[in-house]
Amino acid sequence: MRTALRRTAQAGAATLLAAGAVLLTAAPAAAHVTVTPTVTAANSYTVLTVSVPHGCDGAGTTKVAVKIPEEIISVTPTVNANWTVSKVMTDLNPPVKDRHGNEITQRVSEVVYTAKAPLPDDLRDTFQLSLKLPDTPGKTLVFPSVQTCEKGETAWVQVPADGQNPDDLEHPAPGFTVTEAAKEGAADPSPAADVALAGAESDAADEQSGGTSTVSWIALAAGILGLLLGGFAVLRPSIARSRGTDA
Repeated sequence: MRTALRRTAQAGAATLLAAGAVLLTAAPAAAHVTVTPTVTAANSYTVLTVSVPHGCDGAGTTKVAVKIPEEIISVTPTVNANWTVSKVMTDLNPPVKDRHGNEITQRVSEVVYTAKAPLPDDLRDTFQLSLKLPDTPGKTLVFPSVQTCEKGETAWVQVPADGQNPDDLEHPAPGFTVTEAAKEGAADPSPAADVALAGAESDAADEQSGGTSTVSWIALAAGILGLLLGGFAVLRPSIARSRGTDA
């Protein structure tokens, strides 16, 4: 009796551990180039984190070009020691005036990061762009991005049709939706605060695009351990009775 119960417990534990191993090794089929803002409120300053999680079919990344939506005039790229950065300017017709009354005749239409050495396929990197969001709550801003590699390129430029799930696209363009502006009197994050938050937002975005977070692994492991302990608690009275019978 005791031997049979022990075998049952061992079989149950093996099944649970095998299921846990499958879940732990599971990962998304592909990770996309993503854009994650620190703030989405209309007419607010934000820092966008562009995440590049892998190369092109195994080839290292040499350049990433990010197109800027027409609603955005000015962009300040953050320096990345491994890349050179340049801004592509486009004439504005008609020109616009900034909040100080100065006439602006050009806007940043594209930001290009060029690698000093190819970024290996199994490594990732991020770029940060500081800008002011337009006063267009509810509008989705799209940042079509072209990833050039040592061999070939991947154009992350596909935009979903109305009602279409972006996850159904093979190479979706990164983007996000502008939300309502903060109510009058509420705290409005400054550019300095955005910069401080950018690192945390970048990590969160990358966990979403590249795999399951460490917290998720811990929660999964705790759940498996709980199932094992629960199974042992159920079997314990039977094992105790078996020992009494054997005695």
